[in-house]
Amino acid sequence: MASPAITVKSEEEWKAILSPEQFRILREKGTEPRGTGEYDKFFEEGTYRCTGCETPLYRSTTKFDSGCGWPAFFEGLPGAITRSPDPDGRRTEITCSACGGHLGHVFKGEGFNTATDERHCVNSVSIKFASESSS
Repeated sequence: MASPAITVKSEEEWKAILSPEQFRILREKGTEPRGTGEYDKFFEEGTYRCTGCETPLYRSTTKFDSGCGWPAFFEGLPGAITRSPDPDGRRTEITCSACGGHLGHVFKGEGFNTATDERHCVNSVSIKFASESSS
């Protein structure tokens, strides 16, 4: 998969297209409350895209029920996710490679029975689901 096209917008442009909650999470690195996101227990076939720029991020085949209270994926689409250490060094933030929108954090070595032994803990607000027929 080719690298996603880069989306650059000013803070004012982001505020104009995102809801206040989307802006808080995607642009200000917020977190939605545990267990409140629409995609936590959602398991239909399709693709999850960035709420900010529509870049495809995850396939539904990589989503699993981790019990953490947020949507969990074991792998992103190639080139779609950027990883950066949090300033405190305790966690690794994941962002959309195209627009820099905050998705959540990735955790390794937790022992889930997945192909990568990773858990991408993603805010539902950061993603939009597109069914197989509309992907």
